[in-house]
Amino acid sequence: MADVTKVEVVVAHQERATLRVGDVFLKIDADQTRTDVEVKAMTMAPIPTPEVLWRKPPALALAALRGTALGRLGEPSTASPAAWAAAGAAARLLHDAPLPPWPGRSLDEIASRLDGECEWLVADGVLPADLVTRNRQVAEAALRPWTPVFTHGDLQIAHVFVDGDEITGVVDWSEASQGDALYDLASLTLGHEEHLSDVVAGYGADVDLDVIRAWWSLRSLLAVRWLVEHGFDPFSPGCEVDVLKAGP
Repeated sequence: MADVTKVEVVVAHQERATLRVGDVFLKIDADQTRTDVEVKAMTMAPIPTPEVLWRKPPALALAALRGTALGRLGEPSTASPAAWAAAGAAARLLHDAPLPPWPGRSLDEIASRLDGECEWLVADGVLPADLVTRNRQVAEAALRPWTPVFTHGDLQIAHVFVDGDEITGVVDWSEASQGDALYDLASLTLGHEEHLSDVVAGYGADVDLDVIRAWWSLRSLLAVRWLVEHGFDPFSPGCEVDVLKAGP
């Protein structure tokens, strides 16, 4: 990396930071248990992931992936329908893989956190009470028993890299765990409902679209406070608040 002319800040907040230095991504995380999960999950996943170059806590060095992200929340995706379908197919491969040995969040944990976030959103006047109530009701459909699968846990489109119609890799595995398959599909299509049919076609299995929409509401309700407190703007066009406004 001797000829590198700049360092790019990919994401940075008080919990973690990711820098790009040439063809290397440096991830620095205050919580090494998240890095432990990330490295372990990448070794277990049956889909392409970045190569681990080295790890010297608190830093993890990963090789850059070929291609570009499938898209960004709040921006139109230029990826082809075939690329979106390939992302769905990659999710199916992951969900069919053996479970990781560590559990994910329980239904009770998710429901309790959802209640707390909804109370905060209304009490602090962040969002109108009727908007929160309506989406809280929609979110109920996600709070049902599911058969655990190997989930990425944060399968947003910025974490899926494509080259043409091919998936070249999936990044940011620190939230991987046993979980609900439909949560991954909802994360992948959040704010991009127009590509949901492509993802489902690539996934190749019957999915409950109402549950995916429920996860859109639930994920957005849970995200607003964290985003605000970490310097991000969930009120940007096409982002979490717009997702909540677009709900039923």
